[in-house]
Amino acid sequence: MWNDYELAKMVPGGVPFPMLSDGGGKLGMAYGVYDEEAGVENRGRFIIDPDGVIQAYEVLTPPVGRLVAENLRQIQAFQHVRATEGAEATPSGWKPGKITLKPGPDLVGKVWEVWKTSMEKD
Repeated sequence: MWNDYELAKMVPGGVPFPMLSDGGGKLGMAYGVYDEEAGVENRGRFIIDPDGVIQAYEVLTPPVGRLVAENLRQIQAFQHVRATEGAEATPSGWKPGKITLKPGPDLVGKVWEVWKTSMEKD
């Protein structure tokens, strides 16, 4: 319902990934977001890769909203890292086309320097 009546208005063209509904609460119980007392789930966002591994999750109580653009940005970042088979990492706030990091000993202590440079080019 949220996707049909709200999210579809916030994201032009709709959400480009599957969303689930869990009327019975079974998934919510499995993921630890079901509030038995209220009979509903807390808002949960789980990014699950094609291998079925949870790469990220965020759980918020109802009074706090989520930023759809950040969810999409994170999905793009996970997709990029997967496409490079881990040869590239995405710094905080990374967007497609921006500078990536090369994981390894040479990066230790220099993440801020690379991140700052990438943000200045925005």
